[in-house]
Amino acid sequence: MARWLRPLVGALILLEGAAALSFLHHRYEEMVQALFRVQGQCPYVTRIYSIGRSVEGRHLYVLEFSDYPGIHEPLEPEFKYVGNMHGNEVLGRELLLQLSEFLCEEYRRGNERITRLIHDTRIHIMPSMNPDGYEVAAKQGPDSNGYLTGRNNANGVDLNRNFPDLNTFMYYSGEISGPNHHIPLPDNWKSQVEPETLAVIQWISSYNFVLSANLHGGAVVANYPYDKSQDQRFRNHRRTVNTPTPDDKLFQKLAKTYSYAHGWMHRGWNCGDYFADGITNGASWYSLSKGMQDFNYLYTNCFEITLELSCNKFPPEEDLERQWMANREALVAFMEEVHQGIKGMVSDENNNGIAGAVISVQGISHDITSGDMGDYFRLLLPGTYTVTASAEGYQPQTVTTTVGPAAPSLVHFQLKQDVVRKPPERKASRMNNKALQKKVVPRAIRRGTQT
Repeated sequence: MARWLRPLVGALILLEGAAALSFLHHRYEEMVQALFRVQGQCPYVTRIYSIGRSVEGRHLYVLEFSDYPGIHEPLEPEFKYVGNMHGNEVLGRELLLQLSEFLCEEYRRGNERITRLIHDTRIHIMPSMNPDGYEVAAKQGPDSNGYLTGRNNANGVDLNRNFPDLNTFMYYSGEISGPNHHIPLPDNWKSQVEPETLAVIQWISSYNFVLSANLHGGAVVANYPYDKSQDQRFRNHRRTVNTPTPDDKLFQKLAKTYSYAHGWMHRGWNCGDYFADGITNGASWYSLSKGMQDFNYLYTNCFEITLELSCNKFPPEEDLERQWMANREALVAFMEEVHQGIKGMVSDENNNGIAGAVISVQGISHDITSGDMGDYFRLLLPGTYTVTASAEGYQPQTVTTTVGPAAPSLVHFQLKQDVVRKPPERKASRMNNKALQKKVVPRAIRRGTQT
């Protein structure tokens, strides 16, 4: 019963004093104005920054919400939303603008839930990753927009097929006990990606993001990794092969959090498709190579899912309010999911934070690392876990901890310096992966050729 009550209670809290919002499609200049308007209304808890520029020179703006904008506070997790990756899938773009205005308004009103969320979380909102593609789609408008018009960037590249293919390295390395986390990038990766993709990779390398969602359209379902199937024999055909990550149950829970808080996603029947509980493993739906959500999981500490939010990729303006009401609680509830599992500090005997310490959970073959200040965040389902922290030059430390259903458990590690220095594990890992790329992975993949 509690599972069904939580979205309802949360929605009632958000309804209290909700401000009237404008529901319009925003071209690039209008989107920028909307972001700066929010920043002007809530200057003490917001910051606007650009992570780079698109092919045609448009800024890729991010709006940050935090009680200390621009500053990472130890033990405060970083969260991100990314919209409009495909230029003609526009609902996510508009929802994130609405969410930005909503967070500001509710914070000013003293909404306890929103205030707590902003004070305890550093939230990054990028309404449009592909502003060039959006402008192409918007010129045609909702009524005459083609299904693919404006999908790609200005160079004609699908940005969700443009990230380094770490899945392939992982699947091959799995045969020789290689890693499935923090996989090094190929030496020539910068020459293989678009400006927008490059900007996002550098962005997620600079912030220790914990949880994320990217917003799409064309279906109604919460999609979780892996997106790419391990079965390479059918790479040119639509496949339905469930390909779970080591955190599969956690990803299902994250996806259901959005689905059941959404107006109708959880019902399953949408857009002529059926997805039980309104969720799907990406590869179980169809195999996708070089996607962003798999890249987040394999290269960083971030757990990302993909939200397909509307049957119509470019819905008319008269439908935007209904869509906002269907997604508002889900957008907030999903952000709150960043506060689960365990978190803590990894420090040395002098209480100095240790960056890059590896946090391993027994039974889950996917590690995360501590950030620059030594703090770490490991999303976990409720249960009892054996957790080990290790770092080069230090003796590892192992503890057993119990995770509850509410706030994350606080688990600190203080590592003693190792008298006998061991060979650097990370360098060895990189060497192994370079050897892997040269000897095991097919030559076409090493060159970056689409196969």
